Amino acid sequence: MLKHWIPWRLLVSQAATAYGMIDPLSLLARLRQFAQPSEVQAPIELIRAGIIFHARGLINTKAIQHNLDWIWPFWVERQFNPEDPSFIPRAYSLTHVNLTHRNWTAIGLPGLPVYPIVDPRGLITPLYDGWSLDFWIFPKTEPWLVPSRLSQVDQGWVQGPEAALQTCCSRDSQRLMTTANVEWKGHRPWLQVKVRGQTEQDGWLVVALRPYNPEGIHFIDTIRFDRKDSFWQVNGHGHVGLEIPPDKVLFSNYKQGDVANRIQEPETVHSTACSVGMGTSAALFSMKSGQPSEVGIRILLEDGNGYKTCTLRQTETWSSILKKTARLTVPDERIQALYDTAVRTLILLSAEDVVPGPYTYKRFWFRDAVFMIHALLNINLISRSKRLLEQFFSRQKLSGYFQSQDGEWDSNGQVLWIIDRFQRLTRRPIADPWVDAVLKGALWIKKKRLAGNGDSQHEGLLPAGFSAEHLGPNDYYYWDNFWGIAGLHAAARTLGRYRWKQTGRAILREALKFELRVFKSIHDTAEKSKGAIPAAPSRRMDAGAVGSLVADYPLHITRQGDSRILRTVDFLMGNCLQRGAFFQDMIHSGINVYLTLAIAQTLLRNKDDRYAALIDAAAKLASPTGQWPEAIHPITGGGCMGDGQHGWAAAEWVMMMRNLFVREEGENLILGSGIFPEWIATEKQLCFGPTRTPHGTITVKLEKHKDHVMVEWEAAWYKEPPMVHIAVPGFEEKTVHATTLSHRLGPVTS
Repeated sequence: MLKHWIPWRLLVSQAATAYGMIDPLSLLARLRQFAQPSEVQAPIELIRAGIIFHARGLINTKAIQHNLDWIWPFWVERQFNPEDPSFIPRAYSLTHVNLTHRNWTAIGLPGLPVYPIVDPRGLITPLYDGWSLDFWIFPKTEPWLVPSRLSQVDQGWVQGPEAALQTCCSRDSQRLMTTANVEWKGHRPWLQVKVRGQTEQDGWLVVALRPYNPEGIHFIDTIRFDRKDSFWQVNGHGHVGLEIPPDKVLFSNYKQGDVANRIQEPETVHSTACSVGMGTSAALFSMKSGQPSEVGIRILLEDGNGYKTCTLRQTETWSSILKKTARLTVPDERIQALYDTAVRTLILLSAEDVVPGPYTYKRFWFRDAVFMIHALLNINLISRSKRLLEQFFSRQKLSGYFQSQDGEWDSNGQVLWIIDRFQRLTRRPIADPWVDAVLKGALWIKKKRLAGNGDSQHEGLLPAGFSAEHLGPNDYYYWDNFWGIAGLHAAARTLGRYRWKQTGRAILREALKFELRVFKSIHDTAEKSKGAIPAAPSRRMDAGAVGSLVADYPLHITRQGDSRILRTVDFLMGNCLQRGAFFQDMIHSGINVYLTLAIAQTLLRNKDDRYAALIDAAAKLASPTGQWPEAIHPITGGGCMGDGQHGWAAAEWVMMMRNLFVREEGENLILGSGIFPEWIATEKQLCFGPTRTPHGTITVKLEKHKDHVMVEWEAAWYKEPPMVHIAVPGFEEKTVHATTLSHRLGPVTS
């Protein structure tokens, strides 16, 4: 009650002024003037995440720059090096965070939502946001082999049915290789690491405990080594076991400096405590000249309370689940490997809840979840997709709002759309609670739209909101509205299939009114935007316009060849590319791969062969392990925002490959319209499938024979086979009934 009669605003302003500081309330008022008035300025979840992120950055400020004689992770070694393109001056930076090399790769199992991550130089962080293990070679006289300080290493996946990540590096006569994977042992998850080293002179192979990870400092207060059974305990719990006893184990605390600088000292203690939280330890294994040395490490993937946060699915193996998925076969090894890796990423990040990343983004957003589940559906993982969709309903409010972050108005449309896609792609009935949730979700969209108030620009649109796709300050984004329209159309179809036929028709009328209102708003912007679609009614054309392309892909609200969409694409292609891919100026300030591929999808749909260059650019931006960060630094090529392994990017790569072979246009299927001419020229068989379509499952195969190409398909249709339009670039186009199962195409003749 005090806040109603004590003049808090006045007191805060006067206190700030008295101490010579800026009035925070006046500052906030000024900041809000850059955005449209909205009921939520920013989701509290993102504010909380930002505070945690920059709190870590404050600690980094104190810990790193004054201790550059330590061995630091790759991003620090690069970003703090004044001779490196990644260097960032620090004078006015309150926090020091990883802005140049946000790259890491998760390893794990299909049924285990635990994601050890490996950075580009082999630094392994076993537990979420925890400490790390690093590996070095210290010869007696030659310079040390420290991977984080090397300009080049080789990193990639070990060939085989299970997912093992290998990092190899060398310097002069020294060689170091680490291989890491996750496996079940005794019904418990373990991280297995094999380290192998060789040098031409005697020295040490070092396994080191580090008080940091790819984001920065993680406090290590205590370390204890059990000499009898050869394992470390960190901060009083956990198990980091060494398969062979080390020759010596060393410890250090912050006052003593990095343990790396104490390698020549004898072993004297078996533990350390550090009041600053910068404890380090190193296990040293003797290396003889010319002889390989190898050590195995086993880390229990449990925190101090034991791993109890999910139902462990130990029966799922990589080989068993990959057998169910759509397979791609193309002669381009890079394209092929990126698809296979993207499928693994989608499976890995959907073990329990679906999350867009293994670390920074290891939390739920409807938006990422919908795109990722859609890809899972299309590659035939139906049961997994259904399980993930069932988890949506616990997040629906009594109002009907599907909320992951408050103030983001795209989520309801996305959920209704993906539920409809699930039904159309699988022909499986949905339970009554799903139907009830769809109705509530549709009514929420109807109620949320703005009533007529004389404001012709915004009348009938969804309220101004925090940009889900980082399109700028709060505004009436067409992205949100297009999803709302698609959601209502999807809900009308769902309700029409079940007991709500009359209600479904009413929702359809609401969808059509909404659509008319949005396109009236777009029409009113046409003079300013030169016929393209800006991000929001009052915005000029800028990079945020990429969000408006959702009307074309994946929603198909606009028809093929829509001039407004084509003008928007032309603007983006002419003004917003870096390194051949889409550069998102808004917040990301980096190259965005999933938006690059969304533009490519629109180009593919509209028969514009520039889609191929965007696909090629996206492929070149992938890390050596086949991952894309959410945003990529245009100079360093490293991640500059978000998670280092982004699930949405993996989903878009999967959908891109699928749509090159088979995509939907109205009631027809389009076969082969994105096949690269150089693939055909090899005269090797190309294949994708089985993939789900609204008509059933299909596998498409293409093979060139002399001057013609044979297109074949194997299908299991739900009912009547559809018409298929075959449109392989460079060959004649034909529309045939799908019952024919194959067709021979001759070359295009002038």
